[in-house]
Amino acid sequence: MQTQVNSFDVFRNEAPGVFAAFNGLVQSLVDTKGLDGKTKQLLYIAMKLVAGDFTAVKFHIPMAKLAGATRDEIKETILLSLTVTGLKGIELLHPALEIYDNPAK
Repeated sequence: MQTQVNSFDVFRNEAPGVFAAFNGLVQSLVDTKGLDGKTKQLLYIAMKLVAGDFTAVKFHIPMAKLAGATRDEIKETILLSLTVTGLKGIELLHPALEIYDNPAK
């Protein structure tokens, strides 16, 4: 049985300086004031979905919920991808709502 590698941990352990710089960039974006945290998380979900980074989408759903996003807002964010990705993004609708409804899983 193959163990799953956490790429984020590998990044942190193998390139700590770059990892710290990356986290600094992320924190500086979090600290900007033009958009509220919920809107930023919904945008991250949309952008990552369009980029095909479903792992990141799943990571940002609990963060969006914590920032105040409703289930309907998550659903609409994913449905909006129809106009960009066609049905590709819809594959994530059920898993995304499951994550929203049961974040501990």
